[in-house]
Amino acid sequence: MKPKEKDASVIPTIKQRPTGMLHYELHQHSADAPWMVFIHGAGGSLVTWKHQVREFRHLFNLLLIDMRDHGKSKNISPVYDDYDFEIITDDILDVLDFLEIEKAHFLSLSLGSIILQKLHERRPAMVHSMIMAGGVFKADWKIHIFAHSGKFLSYFLPFRWIYDMFSLIVLPRKNHQPSRRLFRLQSQKLSPKEFLKWLGLYRDFFKVVRRFYRKKLETASLVVVGSQDHVFIRAAKRFAHKQAHLAQLAIMEGCGHICNIEQARQFNQIVLSFLRELDLGKMAFPVGANLD
Repeated sequence: MKPKEKDASVIPTIKQRPTGMLHYELHQHSADAPWMVFIHGAGGSLVTWKHQVREFRHLFNLLLIDMRDHGKSKNISPVYDDYDFEIITDDILDVLDFLEIEKAHFLSLSLGSIILQKLHERRPAMVHSMIMAGGVFKADWKIHIFAHSGKFLSYFLPFRWIYDMFSLIVLPRKNHQPSRRLFRLQSQKLSPKEFLKWLGLYRDFFKVVRRFYRKKLETASLVVVGSQDHVFIRAAKRFAHKQAHLAQLAIMEGCGHICNIEQARQFNQIVLSFLRELDLGKMAFPVGANLD
């Protein structure tokens, strides 16, 4: 996957979205460059990917999306009282269909990996590869408790406190502080009502990940997880081991859940190495992960 000569007439652009559609940003390299689509996590925005845009825009056409209620994606239609993963996936597919993107590499983060799992279930032919950073394939007891008690806590605590509690559960260490600060800052764009709608996704959450986990993988995939991602790393290892025929696992030492921010340069190298191997048809899958 050699860098193409950059056409001076092709510059990063932000297209005006149709009324009611998700806000998105385009970085167009060339007409024949492959597409890469970015799906951020809950409480994030397309700003989550700033370190990846700088490096990947010279190789790919990039589509970055703000999910419903996040970033600049406000007043999205239709309006729903509650959300499920079908609704969230429909939002993204509307953008992809509008832009006539038929096939792409998909890069997701945290909850975005579940949305990608659902999108792959709906449109498998659209997904050239799946890259799941901080991939979520199962939740440990801490997430179960938080998901089931979050709405109850909302009657007594400001939602900002609840989100801060969640970020501390997932990103507890001192070196996770920059990621924690960024997500707290971005999540301030969510209203209390919007926060509760996203929290309500837990009703659909366990069903989606269970179905994806059990199904035989048919698309080349990369799971990138930090060695300090104590909530999700065990399930990520098991998933990669179970799907070793098409899943590659990369563990980033000394890194937490938001690995694309905490160690951006290494993360970018891992992703680009995976895509080069895929492009050359020399994909190797040395999972070799400890399952303890």
